[in-house]
Amino acid sequence: MILVRHTLPRPDAALGLIRAEGVQATTPPPDFEDRLAALLAARRTDLPDREEAVRLAARDLLRNGRYKPTGRGKPASEYLLRAAQRAAGGEAAFPRINAPVDVCNYISLKYLVPISLWDLDRAGTAQFVFRLGAAGEAYVFNGAGQVIDLEDLVVGCRITPEAPAGEPIVNPVKDSLATKTTPETTRVAAAVYAPLAAMPPDTLAAICDEFAGLLAACGAAEDVACAVVLPGEERSV
Repeated sequence: MILVRHTLPRPDAALGLIRAEGVQATTPPPDFEDRLAALLAARRTDLPDREEAVRLAARDLLRNGRYKPTGRGKPASEYLLRAAQRAAGGEAAFPRINAPVDVCNYISLKYLVPISLWDLDRAGTAQFVFRLGAAGEAYVFNGAGQVIDLEDLVVGCRITPEAPAGEPIVNPVKDSLATKTTPETTRVAAAVYAPLAAMPPDTLAAICDEFAGLLAACGAAEDVACAVVLPGEERSV
């Protein structure tokens, strides 16, 4: 079980939390290839108005203080949408990493909201807080050593005795290299960043249920749970 606090100063931001233990990173759900192929085919065309509203609302969640979701600072869900469109045009294959990440990307592309995924064992704690990044906070997000500035960006943090205010490990743009999944990962958590302006809590709950079900099918995970966390709430998942 993990404990998550939502302290973001945004009444329009909800979090969908999913925890899965006993996953096999090399074992995707049995029907996953067909699901992904159908979704990639659907993403060849322009978004209908309802989905475009979700995309724009998700981007607006990142407009806080000095942070502007432009260029490479847009939500990861927009990168996935571009990747799907390039794949449809034969320019490049849609990115595949491992079973939990591929499921995460599938849900993000399907519902057009950014999602963070992290390895619970690498995080080394069961307590997390979501807040805005402070001045000077940053982390490495890939093997090349590239760093993302986190000031005023929505961040998910692990709470430890050394970092009681939380050490950032994920955000809606790029997750930290320190807690990314590996082929050996068996315990994961995910956070769906949902704009309440375009996605009511019951819709988010259904998305979390679908996400949890797919993770449960990654090698028959033994313990899977999910919950919606609204602004100001603290929930165990």
